[in-house]
Amino acid sequence: MPLNCDQWRFKAEGNMNVHSCVKATIMLLIASFIGLALASCGNNDDTRKLVLTGSSTVAPLAAELAKRFEALHPGVRIDVQTGGSSRGIADARSGVADIGMASRSLKPEESDLFGTAIARDGIAIILHKTNPVEMLSDDQVVQIFKGTIKNWKDVGGLEAPISVINKAEGRSTLELFLKYYRLKSREVKASVIIGDNEQGIKTLVGNPNAIGYVSIGAAEFNVDAGTPIKILPTKGVEASSENVANGLFPLSRPLTLVTKEPPEGLAKEFIDFALSSDVHNLIKQLHFVPIQ
Repeated sequence: MPLNCDQWRFKAEGNMNVHSCVKATIMLLIASFIGLALASCGNNDDTRKLVLTGSSTVAPLAAELAKRFEALHPGVRIDVQTGGSSRGIADARSGVADIGMASRSLKPEESDLFGTAIARDGIAIILHKTNPVEMLSDDQVVQIFKGTIKNWKDVGGLEAPISVINKAEGRSTLELFLKYYRLKSREVKASVIIGDNEQGIKTLVGNPNAIGYVSIGAAEFNVDAGTPIKILPTKGVEASSENVANGLFPLSRPLTLVTKEPPEGLAKEFIDFALSSDVHNLIKQLHFVPIQ
């Protein structure tokens, strides 16, 4: 704030020293300008930021890719949020997210968006490890989820009621499951509705009589970690990332990064990185199949 010279009084033989007042004022003004400049420099944020939202299947992979990308680019920060493929699509379209994550291909009505598949995954039926059932036909799965088959003894298991775990609306895993088994959402008689894969797995672990379906990548990761679940085959084909890779497994889907416009800038850098052979080992570690 400018100083009033009248406030500065220097006694020199009883008179104000005008030169001293002016000099002091100028020096204070210079100091103020320097302080403001330094404060401005301290608040300058050159960090480049990227926001990804959507599929809980893609999110763990995206988060690991983000860590590796940030390590190579110290000035970049990437925020990965879940919420389902529908959220990822909506956020990409509205601009809330730089990149949406979807565990499926884009639909015809989403042709205004741009999707890049970075990996492939499958969907598998899971049971508790202690459940003696080793295989279910497609028809048995349908009848269980419709509530027509209510007891495990009717499919070769123990005398115990079946608890059906279903996915919440807006999840692409639900959409693909219903499409493959030719079910309508209203036909499913669910005991529990869950969101992401990990919630589904934890719910099943807590109920040995439950049945659910999750990403093969998530299921294999949990089996390797010692989680007491088993992964059932589909149409006699083992549900594994290997069989997704060789095209034998019948229920698979792409893991897609979605942008509102053709990728450019930091979003393009990240997507190109996710497609590079440098991260194939990371994709395989999470039991997904890299796009060659």
